[in-house]
Amino acid sequence: MGSGGLSRRRFVGTLAGSAAGVTLPAATACDDAPAPQDTAGTAPEGTTPGTRPSAQTESRAPSGPRPLYLGTYTSVEGGGKGIGLATYDPDTGRITGTGTITDVADPSYLALHPNRRTLYAVDEREDGAVTAVRLADREILGSRSTGGAAPCHLSVHPGGRWLLSANYGTGSVAVHPIDASGALGERTDLVTHSSPAPGPGQDGPHAHQFITSPDGGHVLAVDLGTDTVYTYRLDQKAGTLTEVARARTKPGAGPRHLTFHPGGRYAYLANEVDNTVAVCAYDPGTGRLTVGEEQETGTGPGTSYPAQIVVTPNGRFAYLANRGHNSLARYAVEAKGARLRLLDTVPVSGDFPRQIALSPEGTLLFAANQRSSTVSVFLVDDESGELRLAGEPFASPVAVCALPL
Repeated sequence: MGSGGLSRRRFVGTLAGSAAGVTLPAATACDDAPAPQDTAGTAPEGTTPGTRPSAQTESRAPSGPRPLYLGTYTSVEGGGKGIGLATYDPDTGRITGTGTITDVADPSYLALHPNRRTLYAVDEREDGAVTAVRLADREILGSRSTGGAAPCHLSVHPGGRWLLSANYGTGSVAVHPIDASGALGERTDLVTHSSPAPGPGQDGPHAHQFITSPDGGHVLAVDLGTDTVYTYRLDQKAGTLTEVARARTKPGAGPRHLTFHPGGRYAYLANEVDNTVAVCAYDPGTGRLTVGEEQETGTGPGTSYPAQIVVTPNGRFAYLANRGHNSLARYAVEAKGARLRLLDTVPVSGDFPRQIALSPEGTLLFAANQRSSTVSVFLVDDESGELRLAGEPFASPVAVCALPL
């Protein structure tokens, strides 16, 4: 089953549209790229979740080129050679390629440690692993097995001591300790989603995402195969998981990606299979997620395989990547996060937007387009949330993840 799950993840539709042979400048180090700032990655001083930074805060925002890391598949035709290195201009969105971190296999999803010193990547292969890279000198600190097949997502717990990863092929979630150097220790837990039974058309569980709630009290795993979001408590001394709640979607919804509103009481769930988005209520005390009414994705009938939803730092707008429709849906966030209102969709200027990400200030949106091997960048209007394409998309081989710092 693992290999079948891996194939489905990589080749929904086909990769025939990929721009084979597109490459970044070949390098294993990147001396001309700016080093990431050493911060805890918290909200800027003087702001609270769901509010716009003050003019004083904005004036303290870093200027000059910013680092951008790019995920790819290394084992497919036209794929990359490892983790792509680039910079972007925070004002114009222009991307400049600067090299590649090689010797990382199929790094399809990336995450940053809160202190910004270490980058983590999944190795999305049958024998799944997670890899740590020290950013100061791009040294690979080693890899650890995830205990499952085709890991497709990972995140770092806000405390910086634990790495969370999701194995799509085998429907399990894993926990690894992080030491003071940023390196990973042996896995401390592995939980397979053995129930409920797989949804319509599914051959088993398929864990697609593993994240921490905004309050830090719970970790949540989204499973496309079982149509369920599982909530766990993470023992922060032992690194073990205890399930405390489950939230079921409609049968066959195929939940893929969950994003919290900055206020912390609501979250938005992108359902890949039935082409919907659902607003969910979250109870920080119990960790219970309540899935609300499903909403349209702006793509019409059928399914367009919605991939990921992101929310602006000020909490006013949300954007959804529609892979099959090659568009980005724009939503107004209303009622303090309790309601989404579809405003419009815009062409992504690429093929099959697998993943999207906002710059830290929320002024730019990056879309990694898998089939066209490009990254599109959009300027985000702070008042209206409107998206404006920032020049020609950047060529990046089989682009499946963009991580702007």
